Amino acid sequence: MKRYRPHILVAIALAIVLSTGWHGALRNALTDLRFSWQSRAASGNVVVVAIDAPSIDQIGVWPWPRRLHAELLHRLEAAGAGDIAFDVDFSTPSDPASDEAFVQALREAGGSTILPSFKQPTPNGGAAHINRPLKSFGNQSWPAVVNVAVESDGLVRRYPFGEKLGDALMPSMAVVLAGRDANRRPPFLIDFSIRAASIPVVSYVDVLHGDAAALDRVRGKKIIVGATALELGDRFSVPNGKIVSGPVLQALAAESILQNRTLRWTSDIAMILGLGVICLLMLYSWRRLAPGIRVAVLVAVGAAIEIVAALVQARWSLVIDTSLFHIAIVAYLTAIALDEIDFRGLLGRIAESRFHRIAMSLGDGLVCTDEDHRITVWNPGASAIFGYVPAEMIGRPFETLCAVPADGDAGTSMHDAARQALLVPGGAVVVEFEGRRKNGETFPVEASFSGWQGTEGFQYGAILRDISVRKREAERVKYLAEHDALTGLANRNTLHASLVGMIANAERQPREVALLVIGLDGFQSINDMLGHSAGDLVLQAVAVRLEELAGDGAIVARLSGDEFAIAREAADGNEPIVTFAERIGRAFETPLATGTRQHRVRISIGVAVYGEGGHGADELLSNGHLALSKAKMTRRGSHVIFEAAIRQELESRLTLESELALAADRGEFELFYQPQVRLIDGSLVGAEALIRWKHPVRGYVSPGEFMPVVNTSALSERIANWVMETACRQARDWELAGSGVRVAINLSPSQLHSGDLAHSVATLLESTGLTPSLLEIEVTEDILLNDEGRVLDMFKRIQQLGVRILFDDFGTGYASLSYLKKFPLDGLKIDRSFVSGLLSNSDDAAIVGSTIGLSKQLGLTVVAEGIEDRATADFLVSMGCEEGQGYFFGRPMPAAAFEKQFLAAELGAASAA
Repeated sequence: MKRYRPHILVAIALAIVLSTGWHGALRNALTDLRFSWQSRAASGNVVVVAIDAPSIDQIGVWPWPRRLHAELLHRLEAAGAGDIAFDVDFSTPSDPASDEAFVQALREAGGSTILPSFKQPTPNGGAAHINRPLKSFGNQSWPAVVNVAVESDGLVRRYPFGEKLGDALMPSMAVVLAGRDANRRPPFLIDFSIRAASIPVVSYVDVLHGDAAALDRVRGKKIIVGATALELGDRFSVPNGKIVSGPVLQALAAESILQNRTLRWTSDIAMILGLGVICLLMLYSWRRLAPGIRVAVLVAVGAAIEIVAALVQARWSLVIDTSLFHIAIVAYLTAIALDEIDFRGLLGRIAESRFHRIAMSLGDGLVCTDEDHRITVWNPGASAIFGYVPAEMIGRPFETLCAVPADGDAGTSMHDAARQALLVPGGAVVVEFEGRRKNGETFPVEASFSGWQGTEGFQYGAILRDISVRKREAERVKYLAEHDALTGLANRNTLHASLVGMIANAERQPREVALLVIGLDGFQSINDMLGHSAGDLVLQAVAVRLEELAGDGAIVARLSGDEFAIAREAADGNEPIVTFAERIGRAFETPLATGTRQHRVRISIGVAVYGEGGHGADELLSNGHLALSKAKMTRRGSHVIFEAAIRQELESRLTLESELALAADRGEFELFYQPQVRLIDGSLVGAEALIRWKHPVRGYVSPGEFMPVVNTSALSERIANWVMETACRQARDWELAGSGVRVAINLSPSQLHSGDLAHSVATLLESTGLTPSLLEIEVTEDILLNDEGRVLDMFKRIQQLGVRILFDDFGTGYASLSYLKKFPLDGLKIDRSFVSGLLSNSDDAAIVGSTIGLSKQLGLTVVAEGIEDRATADFLVSMGCEEGQGYFFGRPMPAAAFEKQFLAAELGAASAA
């Protein structure tokens, strides 16, 4: 089979070419090439009278009147021209006079004129339309077909002897002009070796004007009259890249007939016989002759065949199709090349070269070894990792790269890993080992081993990577996943895992597991005043102190911004959790040192103990946070141990917050007004606006129950703004009714935090029209403590509007006297806790008396709260107190009741006036 393989390859190539028709394109190309080799001149017996550009310029735009064709015909006849063929459409009538003149000229020519007929395709793809000369013209002339076939490559090569139009066979124009008979012969190949430029051409306008030279050139010649001007578009593509006009193409066909150059293809039998001779020649010589001789024979045979074909085509009207001969010769030359080339060796060398380029360009280390594990390939990447140059490592054992374990053990065998690679699907085994650089440094190496069967036995390769950086990064990522980046403490995830372990230990052996959740009180003010960098230093100092206090076995973690946690397990006899929490809290009474600053930071602690405080890590964390929330609300700076009541309390608070939000949406809040009177005569001077909640089921809810929740919830600002706006509008209504009642409202801390309070008050006064002096704002110490500079500026701007500012609950704070001096106040209110015991407690009386005296010296108005009887009111008058409020004068009441009880007389007088 191997012996006949080249010949089978040739047979397959020929079959493919014949089935696809590629040999036709090659045959045409070879024929056209021979035309360019065998240039010959035209006989000169056929002359083209050209409707060219000069003729159109002189005569006018085409089509011309047929009287001109009649005159041209007369000129040609007078000049002694032979047969005259018009390649012009005469199928439609023009003006009658011109048509009659052309008929008369045809009649006088005596039947020597040839007029064209042609098929014209219809636009809708139906049967072709046949255009014939008008009957009056046809009766005086010879008919001829001018259609030519355009082949698939867009070129015209063949010319028909005739074509069937209707029921009759009509000869082609060149056949009639050459005086031949159609005889139903097949089309012939035009001899394009005849140079188109050698065909005589005269201008239509020169003949028409009787130019002597032009008339002399047509004497005794066969004439073709037709369009050669580019704008008339009668053009055809012919072999060798040429484009000729329709009349010139007809002239070339006529010349081919006149010169007996109507070319035809030779029979396929000759081609088959020739192919057989080539195949027999190759069968005989394939193993007898050297490849070079066979190549020379094939090239010689191909050249000889083509020379013979060119000579035959030049001498006789035969075109030898040599396309399959050349295809067979090329196929045999390919077979010789394939037979002689050592593809296995070539592919091996290509693969080796490619492998070498890849190996040398790899950033990773690449080491190859023979079956004895001695290094045969050492790339630059390996040099960069280990520090050895190739000359130092080629031929040395692979184990040279491995560090000897410190304990003297043999370590992992690289031989075993390499052999295992041969058995693994995909052929790669990844192992890690300790490598040793040239300088003695050891480092972790990842090696991906592979093995293959080579020509010289098993061979192995290893891609080596220095993973010391990756190891360090992995350790860093693991550290960051388990620790807080700022403080270095354990993070929430690590704390959770530690709690799970402690709880599991407690289940096996009873012991106390406790979680302390620690929050910093007022930490946000450090960030606000000193910046986050100072806040970070404080957090780091807190972390250090907690670690010092926690002791061995405890886990200290940072949960979030200013929240920390300590998880500890303690056996019997250890420090009780309450004592532990108290010790942690007392430790923060000592200031924290951060660089040159010292910060006094208080902490609140929520404690959750395994068992009552939860049975899982998540439950302990949740309950610890609840206990911390309770501590911040009720016992700042101390600790709260979680118990079930705390969760119930906080759940009740969440329920209450939800109800309050609905109450705000449904308008369930009301304002009550408690009278403020002048103590000396009991006359009304103002009213304090107090919020009340009318629950649809529970009725009026005590402010002491819901206001602490409002003041610490997201509703605070919304409700406080509603109170201020409602009170101002009510005061404006009373003012318009003729009663100037000063209305006092309690300021909420949220109103200061949310924006520019002074601007909001100014806008409200403008929208309601209330006189500013009728609005009084009461502030408490916790408001003044927050951002003193900003609050001071805000109150100054409010006071400039004409609004009064009073200090509420005076005497209950630790820095109240300093605020009287620092802040722009118009008065103060003595807290009810001092007024209620005024008659029975000499200390309260002394405090109230001092406060009144101090206020008068500072020019401040004093309002006493909680006056319940006449004796207390009289005593306050004797002390010099001017104003007061309390149940003795009137309880808080709705606006309508307040008007009826306190303003009816004033409003009636105003109406009468």
